[in-house]
Amino acid sequence: MPKVPSYSPVLKNLTYIYEENLSRKTEFGGSEFGGYPTLKQRSDSYDIRESMSVHCGFVRGSKPGRNTGYDLDEIDLNDMEQCNGVVVASAIFGNFDEINQPRNISDYSKETVCFYMFIDDVTEAYLRTSGKMGSDRKVGIWRTVVVHNPPYMDGRRTGKIPKLLVHRMFPNARFSLWIDGKLELVVDPYQILERFLWRKNATFAISRHYKRFDVFTEAEANKAAGKYDNASIDFQVEFYKKEGLTPYSEEKLPITSDVPEGCVIIREHVPISNLAACLWFHEVDRFTSRDQISFSTVRDHIREKTNWTINMFYDCERRNFVVQKYHRDVLEHMAPPLPKAVPPPPLLPPPPPSPPALSNEPPVKPSTETSPESIVKAPGKRPPRRGRDRRSGSRRHRKIVAGARDIDSS
Repeated sequence: MPKVPSYSPVLKNLTYIYEENLSRKTEFGGSEFGGYPTLKQRSDSYDIRESMSVHCGFVRGSKPGRNTGYDLDEIDLNDMEQCNGVVVASAIFGNFDEINQPRNISDYSKETVCFYMFIDDVTEAYLRTSGKMGSDRKVGIWRTVVVHNPPYMDGRRTGKIPKLLVHRMFPNARFSLWIDGKLELVVDPYQILERFLWRKNATFAISRHYKRFDVFTEAEANKAAGKYDNASIDFQVEFYKKEGLTPYSEEKLPITSDVPEGCVIIREHVPISNLAACLWFHEVDRFTSRDQISFSTVRDHIREKTNWTINMFYDCERRNFVVQKYHRDVLEHMAPPLPKAVPPPPLLPPPPPSPPALSNEPPVKPSTETSPESIVKAPGKRPPRRGRDRRSGSRRHRKIVAGARDIDSS
């Protein structure tokens, strides 16, 4: 792990806005948790400067997780402050997924990496009644943290808080790896950081969508799949179009995609990447919860003021270190696996034939008399040949007539 933080272009000092008395005089969207920033405040947050103070959730209360909405127990807050290296974070709300245990984790990572799973009361009740959670509130390698007073009715929107604002809840962590609750981590976290951040000199890495790379296409796909109400998606896209959003084309190279596969986010917690996460969260807070639609707008606004880039790697690379599992409702409706067929025992060889039954009758002696059928006629002399048969075997002589000339003598 690098000994010093990476370079943060332009932005050096980032602080966050706290407001006890919220003003709801915003044009549209927003929430109490997000602080209802106005469109002017939104515009100012994209004007990258050396020192900035921005909205970044948790606007009420003196500390994230303490009377801010998305409240956490004090024991959890204290433990999270002790995480000063790498944190792997995930979340399951509404008991929507099974907790997947990471595999291939080194002993060093087990000792130095913080694994935190954020859950709600419903998920906690299931884990306790099923016996999967111990008295130490751990499920395998995961340290569970129960979220109280969630700020949104929609669990998917609440899930964006640990996904995008992990740097707010772990103020001393240097790196974070977010994975969706439906994923199983199968590669050591340090190997992932080395591959996608340290080797690339990047502070933010995310995979491209496996199929779509244009925001307009992504929006239509979300509408077709019923991911969010169509009117809200159309409003968001039209708003971005007025700000200058255009369909993806080769003119945007070296940018290779405008649409991420947001189930995995790899970050170093430096000011510029923290700002990007804050601004991305507030797009989700103001518009729809479909973060794939708002990603490129945040990225491009920051790029206009800095030379900061995001490592967007191929989705097939993501599939090398996480495995996607089914949601719980799908698992419950799946037919149980058929029992393995037991092969029939091998056929036994047929039994030997039984010996002939013994009889009390006396044995029959063979007869010494000769039957008429057994009499064979004795061989005798052959009869003499008759006329022609006898001559056919004799020597023929040429008959010579007097006065005749020999043909050969002529």
